[in-house]
Amino acid sequence: MTAATIDETHDPRLRSWIAGADGHPDFPIQNLPFGIFAPRDGEPRAGAAIGDFILDLNAIAATLGSGLAQLVSGTRLNALLAEPEARKALRRTLSALLSSEDQRATLEPCLHESAACTLHLPAAIGDYTDFYVGIHHATNVGRQFRPDNPLLPNYKYIPIGYHGRASSVRPSGVAVVRPSGQRKPPESDTPTFGPSVRLDYELELGVWIGPGNALGQPIAIGEAEEHVAGLCLLNDWSARDLQAWEYQPLGPFLAKNFHTTVSPWIVTAEALAPFRIAQPARPAGDPSPLPYLCDGSDQAAGAYAIVLEARLLTAAMRDAGMEFHLLSSGPASSMYWTVAQIVTHHASNGCNLQPGDLLGTGTISGPEPGSCGSLLEISNGGRAAIQLPTGETRSFLEDGDEIVLAATARAGDYVPIGFGECRARIMAALA
Repeated sequence: MTAATIDETHDPRLRSWIAGADGHPDFPIQNLPFGIFAPRDGEPRAGAAIGDFILDLNAIAATLGSGLAQLVSGTRLNALLAEPEARKALRRTLSALLSSEDQRATLEPCLHESAACTLHLPAAIGDYTDFYVGIHHATNVGRQFRPDNPLLPNYKYIPIGYHGRASSVRPSGVAVVRPSGQRKPPESDTPTFGPSVRLDYELELGVWIGPGNALGQPIAIGEAEEHVAGLCLLNDWSARDLQAWEYQPLGPFLAKNFHTTVSPWIVTAEALAPFRIAQPARPAGDPSPLPYLCDGSDQAAGAYAIVLEARLLTAAMRDAGMEFHLLSSGPASSMYWTVAQIVTHHASNGCNLQPGDLLGTGTISGPEPGSCGSLLEISNGGRAAIQLPTGETRSFLEDGDEIVLAATARAGDYVPIGFGECRARIMAALA
């Protein structure tokens, strides 16, 4: 497996001349994620996040050189994602420029305050696939329907996934319209149609595909890392009542395809190199992965030292000036399958992945109380509503509720890096 290496860009002693960048909770100079932004009254263009600012990559084209400048000249980053060596070179170049006081006069006019910018999707997403690799989530949900045998027989042999809807993926901040659809309560003989009453969030990581593979050509597990450009946060909103009625026999459809929210910055595989950790050992008695999914290097460093969080803000809390209420916090290492394994499995039948494709890990829940990644788990299927500081209760999301996901990578003495916000507010269903 060819994993990203640790180099001078990860040095904890590295400092930037940009005010507030050193010690920034998400975007210190050790991170430098890529995205697409639009300054006030400006057109979308490529940028890199540093502290509370965005560096306009088009504006520094002469400094980057024609090769790199061409790859970041458009309104999407697909061309850059397709060229991993160029992606690595761009990050190294920016690290050197933003840590050199000599470059301040040249680059400072090319910085924009993040708060004054609009963030867009970083790539044109050709296809979106959502997996189900959070074993604690799968177990918690399965237990509600199959108390004695929550996991289906195939779960520990195959990375379960389904093809989602790329057209409805939106960046952080875009409101979610409550979906309508068919649902059939257990006490009813026939289904009804109307707005979902069991709307939920799902705390996930998103995987941005870099170089793709030709149709009919699988991706070997030892080469899968070369096809991963970076990660983001992902909220695959779910209408649980619609899902319960429609998912048999073919799986998720209208309950999932109405909206998916992603954090707008691609945190590169290179920035995440210091935070790679061993994939947790499978419990005794679990089967080993089949040979095509088994790689020693991937098992030794295929997981991530990332802590994920989900918070809720209701309309009443917002009106009272209150902070977001923490719903859950847990480790990304609770994934039963690694990123490399889901990439390899996706292409194992010859399916062609393309630069800018998006994969969701599926809901990541931890084993401890307080680490569940969805309200379906937290409320035990709606049977145990959570109490909020206002005295309100929630089993599922109501109109006006806002969910924000966050994540921080930490390891040893390395500077922690974050992902930025993945947030959206629920709006009432359209008539």
